[in-house]
Amino acid sequence: MEQFKSGGGEHDNPIYDSTLDEPPLYEEADFSNEERRTVRPSVVSAFGHDTLDRVPNIDFYRNAGSVSGQRAVRPSLQELHDVFQKNGAISVPDTVVDGGEGSDGTPSDDVESAEPFDSNKGGVKFGWIRGVLVRCMLNIWGVMLFIRLSWVFGQAGWGLGIVVIALSCVVTTITCLSMSAICTNGVVRGGGAYYLISRSLGPEFGGSIGLIFAFANAVAVAMYVVGFAETVVDLLKEHSAIMVDELNDIRIVGCITVVLLLAISVAGMEWEAKAQIVLLIILLVAIVNVFVGTFIPATDNKKSQGFFNYNSKIFLENFAPDFRGETFFSVFSIFFPAATGILAGANISGDLRDAQAAIPKGTLLAILITGVTYLAVALCVSATVVRDATGNITDLIMSSSPCNGSAVAACELGYDFSSCHVETCKYGLMNNFQVMTMVSGFGPLIIAGTFSATLSSALASLVSAPKVFQALCKDNIYKALHFFAKGHGKNNEPIRGYILTFVISVAFILIGNLNTIAPIISNFFLASYALINFSCFHASYAKSPGWRPAYKYYNMWLSLVGAVLCCGVMFVINWWAALITYAIEILLYIYVTVKKPDVNWGSSTQAVTFVSAVNNALSLSAVEDHVKNFRPQILALTGSARSRPALLDLAHSFSKNYGLCLTCEVFVGPRSEALEEMNSSLVKNKHWLRKTKRKAFYTAVVCNSFREGTESLLQTTGLGRMKPNTLMIGFKGNWKTAGTEAVLSYVGVLHDAFDFEYGTMILRMNQGLDVSHIVKAEEECLKAAREQQALDNEINGSKPKGMFRKSRKSSQQVLNTRMSVCSPLSPQVTKMNENLLEASAQFKKKQPKGTTDVWWLFDDGGLTLLLPYILTTRKKWKDSKLRIFIAGQPGRTELDKQEMKSLLHKFRINCSDINVIDDIHVKPSSDSLKKLEDMIEPFRLHEGSKDIAQAEAMRKKHPWKITDEELETFEEKTNLQVRLNEVLQENSKSANLIVVSMPIARKAAVSDFLYMAWLDILTKDLPPTILIRGNHKSVLTFYS
Repeated sequence: MEQFKSGGGEHDNPIYDSTLDEPPLYEEADFSNEERRTVRPSVVSAFGHDTLDRVPNIDFYRNAGSVSGQRAVRPSLQELHDVFQKNGAISVPDTVVDGGEGSDGTPSDDVESAEPFDSNKGGVKFGWIRGVLVRCMLNIWGVMLFIRLSWVFGQAGWGLGIVVIALSCVVTTITCLSMSAICTNGVVRGGGAYYLISRSLGPEFGGSIGLIFAFANAVAVAMYVVGFAETVVDLLKEHSAIMVDELNDIRIVGCITVVLLLAISVAGMEWEAKAQIVLLIILLVAIVNVFVGTFIPATDNKKSQGFFNYNSKIFLENFAPDFRGETFFSVFSIFFPAATGILAGANISGDLRDAQAAIPKGTLLAILITGVTYLAVALCVSATVVRDATGNITDLIMSSSPCNGSAVAACELGYDFSSCHVETCKYGLMNNFQVMTMVSGFGPLIIAGTFSATLSSALASLVSAPKVFQALCKDNIYKALHFFAKGHGKNNEPIRGYILTFVISVAFILIGNLNTIAPIISNFFLASYALINFSCFHASYAKSPGWRPAYKYYNMWLSLVGAVLCCGVMFVINWWAALITYAIEILLYIYVTVKKPDVNWGSSTQAVTFVSAVNNALSLSAVEDHVKNFRPQILALTGSARSRPALLDLAHSFSKNYGLCLTCEVFVGPRSEALEEMNSSLVKNKHWLRKTKRKAFYTAVVCNSFREGTESLLQTTGLGRMKPNTLMIGFKGNWKTAGTEAVLSYVGVLHDAFDFEYGTMILRMNQGLDVSHIVKAEEECLKAAREQQALDNEINGSKPKGMFRKSRKSSQQVLNTRMSVCSPLSPQVTKMNENLLEASAQFKKKQPKGTTDVWWLFDDGGLTLLLPYILTTRKKWKDSKLRIFIAGQPGRTELDKQEMKSLLHKFRINCSDINVIDDIHVKPSSDSLKKLEDMIEPFRLHEGSKDIAQAEAMRKKHPWKITDEELETFEEKTNLQVRLNEVLQENSKSANLIVVSMPIARKAAVSDFLYMAWLDILTKDLPPTILIRGNHKSVLTFYS
C-alpha cells in the first residue's frame, strides 16, 4: 500500500494494486454528548501519500471502555508487515468497539477521554480552590483551634508547642509530596486515597485500606457531629433549656444535624460546595475575631481570668513546658488529629476538573495556610494569657508583696494567682478550654466558628466516605459490596453510599461517647497516610519506566521516612488502637490476597516482584548446581493447557509451588498461518491457568514439524537456572494408525530429550489423555449460544455486548450452527467421553487409599525413585503408600532386599514394602508373545525370505520398518518388555499409579516402530503408568 519515490524514479511492486492508493474515506464517530471527532487521523498531509501507519494520537492510548465507548486502534505490526495481496485490501478498523468492562463487569470511566467540562452538559466539576483548598482548610481547622490549642501551648509551652505543630506539618507535608507524585503519574479517577494506594501498591493494599478509610470517614461524621451537639447542649444548659438530659439531648441534636447534612449532600455536590463556602466565611471571621480581641484592652474581669493583652513577661513565662499529668507525646497525640484533614480534596478526586494539578497545589497551600494560622493563634494567646488564673477580681497584689514563684508575670501585673498552686483554678491556658472565647472581640463568633469547624468537617467526611466506598465497590474487590457501586444523576452520586454512611453515623451518635473509638479513627487515617508515603517510595524503588510523575519535588527516601513517622505517630497516639488498626488491615489484606480479584493496574508491587525475580535469577546463575538442591523442573508437552488435564495435573503435583512447570504447545504449519492462532492461544491459556489456579507457565512455538518445535523448546526454554530438566509427554496411543511421519517425529522427540540430557517421563492411561475434541465442541456450543443471544438482543432492540455485537447472521443460520455443534451424540460416544473426562480429572482429586508402585529396574541417577517420593509429600497423595519393586537374582532375594532397604534408609525415603522380583528373566508366555507379534506385524519388513538384492531394495524403500535381523538382535530385550508387563499385571494391577524405569532404544540400531512396540506392550492394560528415565546424573544423595 506504500509507494516510494526517489531521484532515480519510482520503484513499483508487481503485486501492488494502485486503486488502494486512493485517499480513504475518514469515518466520524458519534458520541453521546453530541460531539463528533475524526477517529482515523489522515496522514496524507503529513507524508504526501496515504499509508496504514498512523501519526501519534492520544486516542490510541485510551483505556478500553472509555467514556465514549470507543477508542482508536493503530494497525497491528502484522498488518503493516504482511505481503500485499493483489486486488485485496488490508482492512484496518478505525476504532475498537468493546465492552470496556472493568473488573466489576461494568463500563469503567476513562477520564482521559472525557471532554472538557461544560456546566450546561455534564456534572459539576471543581477547580483547585473550591475542590481542594477550601475543603482541606475546613477539615484541618477543627474544634482544636478554638477549644484545645490554648491547652496544648499551656502544657508544652510555646517552645515545644511550635515543635508539636511543626512535627505535625512535617508528617502531613511529606505525605502531601508523596501524594502529589502519585497523582501526577497518570490520570486520577474517583476514590481519593483508595484510588492512589490501590493503583500504586495493588488491590491487596488498596482493598484493605479503602474499606477501613471509608469506615473511618463514616465514623468521623459521628465524631464531628457529637462535638457540635455537645457545644449546643452546653448552650442549652447555660440557658436552662435542656430537653431531656445531657446525653439524650446530644443524641437528639446529633441525629437532626446528620439528617440536615445528608440532605445537603444528596442535593448534589454544588449545594455541598456552597455550604462549605458559607462555613469557611464564618470560620475566617471567627479566626479574625481572635486576633482582633488580643488588641482590645482587657477588662478587669478578663484580667482576673488571666488575659492581659500582649506582654513580653507573659510570653517569656509561657516559653518553657509545664506538663501536669501529661508528656510531650501525649500532648502531641491530642493535637495531631487536627492535622489529619489533608485528604479532603483528594477524596473527591472524581469531581475535580483537573485532579492532577488541583490536588498537589490545593493540599500543599492548605497545609501552609492552616499551619501558619495554628501557629499565629497559639503564639498570640501565649503572649496574652497566663497559665493559671482564679477569675476573682479581688485577688490583687498589695504593693509591698514580693513577686516570686511561677505566677510572676501575673504578680507583676498586679494579680495574685498563687492560690492556683494549692488548688486547681478554673481559668488560664491550663484550665479553661474557652480561652479563645474570652480573648476574642465578640464571644458568640467563636461559638459560631466552633459550629462551622465541626459542621464543615462532618460535611466533608459525609461526602468523602461514600465517594471512596463507591470507588472501592466499583472495582469489585469485595463482591458482596458491589450493590453500592451504582451512582445516580449527572455527577454519579453514590446515593446508596450516602444512606449507608448515614446509618453508620447515626449508630455511633446514639452511643453518645466516642472517646474510645476516636483513637482508632485517627489511626485509620494515619494508616492511609503511611501507605501513601510507602506507595511513593515503592514506586520509586521499583524504577519502573512507567513511574514518571509530573510533580518532581519528592524524594523516595523522604517518603519512606514519612511512612515510618506515620507508623510511629500511630503508636504515640494510642498503642492498642495502632495494633487493632494493623490487625484489621492484615486480615483484609489476607482476604483480598486469597480472593485474588481479577484486576491488573500495573502496580509497583508487580514491578518490584519483577526486579526481585531478575536479581534472584542472576544470583542463581552464579551458583553451581548441587544434588541436594535438585528439584524436577518439568516441560510438559500438553498442547493447549486444557487439552491434556491429567498430564498437566500430574506434572503440577511434581512441581507444585516449589519447582518450574511449563505447559508447552507446538503449532505446526507455515508461520504466517499459525502465528495468529498461537498469539490468541497464549492469551487464552494463560488466563485459563490463572483461573484454574494451576501454578504453571504456558509457552508455544510455531514450526514446520512437531519434532522441530519440541527441539526448540528443549533447547531454549527457561532462563539461567530456571530451566526445565525433565520432559513429560503423553503416550502416543494411536501410533499404529498415526502414520510413519508421526511415529518418527514422536520417537525423535524422545531421542532429542536424551541427547539434551533431559530426564524423560511418558504417562499412559487406558482411556487416553487428549480431551481437546470435547473442549472444542464445548466452546463451539457456547459460541453458538452467545450468537443466538446477541441476535435475540438485536431483534428485541437492545444493544448487544461483547464479541458478537457485529454479528449479522440470520436467525436460521445461527440455529443451524447451534444444532450442528450442540446436537446430542450417540450413547457409545457419550459414554466414552464421560470415561475420558473422569480419567482426566483423576490426578486433580484426592487419591484413594492404595499404593504407588515404583519399579526401579535400572539406576538412572535416582529420578525414578525421587519423583514418586515427591508425590507422597503432597496432600492428595498422602494415602497412597510407596511400594518398591526391584529386579533380583534367584537365590539372593533377601540379600537384595536388605541392600535396597539400607539404600532407602540412607536416602531417608520411607516405603511400605520392598519386593524383589527374581523371575523377570523367565521367557514370557506364548499368548503374550502372540500379542506382540500381532502388534508389530504391519510394520515388519520380512526381508529374511528374500535374496540379498531384494532385501536391500526393501530396506531402502521402507527404512523405518522392523527387519528380521533387528528382531533377532534385540530378541532378549523385546522379550523383557513382554515379561515385565506380565509381572506388572501380577503385582500392580490394583495400584493407584505405577512408575516403571523406561527402556532406552539405541539410536540407529532400534527402529522407531519397534521402540513404540516396546513401550506399548510394557504398559498395556495397566492402571495409570509413568515410564521414567533420568539423565543418569545423581538427583539423590545421602551426604549432608
